[in-house]
Amino acid sequence: MKKLSDLIKEAKQVSSKDFLRIVDEADRLILDELKGSSGIRITGRLVHLPPKGEAIIVGDIHGDLKSLEYILNDSRFIEKASNKEEIHIIFLGDYGDRGYRSPEVYYIVLSLKTFFPERVILLQGNHEGPPDLLAYPHDLPYHLQMRFMGEWRDVYTELSNLFRKFYTAVIVNQRCLMLHGGVPSKAKGIEDLAYAYQKHPSESHLEEILWSDPAEGIKGVVYSPRGAGRLFGEDVTSAFLNTLGVKFLIRGHEPAREGYMISHGGKILTLFSRKGSPYHNLHGAYLAFNLQRNFNSAWQLEPFIRRF
Repeated sequence: MKKLSDLIKEAKQVSSKDFLRIVDEADRLILDELKGSSGIRITGRLVHLPPKGEAIIVGDIHGDLKSLEYILNDSRFIEKASNKEEIHIIFLGDYGDRGYRSPEVYYIVLSLKTFFPERVILLQGNHEGPPDLLAYPHDLPYHLQMRFMGEWRDVYTELSNLFRKFYTAVIVNQRCLMLHGGVPSKAKGIEDLAYAYQKHPSESHLEEILWSDPAEGIKGVVYSPRGAGRLFGEDVTSAFLNTLGVKFLIRGHEPAREGYMISHGGKILTLFSRKGSPYHNLHGAYLAFNLQRNFNSAWQLEPFIRRF
């Protein structure tokens, strides 16, 4: 297994041919998972994670190679996974855009998926969404053009196709739910979450999962200034968590000054793992905790949030 320093050096020098090779290998691995040909239990695009072992949860990276390097070094994920420890790393989406090192970030994350297929779970963010839900401005084509010159279109096409296979959410039975943005306010049950990608665009589940944000002091849902998704109140959060039989939600999507924030009375933890410009947060943060511990509230996770 490569050292992180070697992997970063490789990412900075990778050719378009080798980048496409990693994309293709990750694509085939995820397709096998979706077909049920791996040890990961999946319903639709919902990953069922067993309540055991350590989980490292990473929020938005947005092309910031330094933040990703810090998290992988500090968490020692590669060493632990190489030693066959019971560990998973879950990325909540938004790996690229906004940062010129987006190609390198995608290369490293996809390489980790090929090294440790059942230990790395890749969720879809709004910057990896379907074309009609994609964030604007969309910087990735520019970053790829600067990196790969004339071959950038082939890389972008294959990478975009891979994004559409990323998972929608992770559930740990009776414990927590993880997704990128927000609660699908009209969902009636777990299948609306698992098959949100199939029901899009006729139903709003996927849009809200990728784009929505929690808000304090409101009930129900209201218009979001993002232009997609909704702002949703604590009542919406409580109803959905009760429907799924879990206690809190871990999500990304929203910049947080301290790298994280807890809202809706401890029912939601937001992680933002990119530090600094253009988001101007003072800290980035990720979460490392034991899934076997049965926490009742996101407030109890605070000792396990690692800021940098």
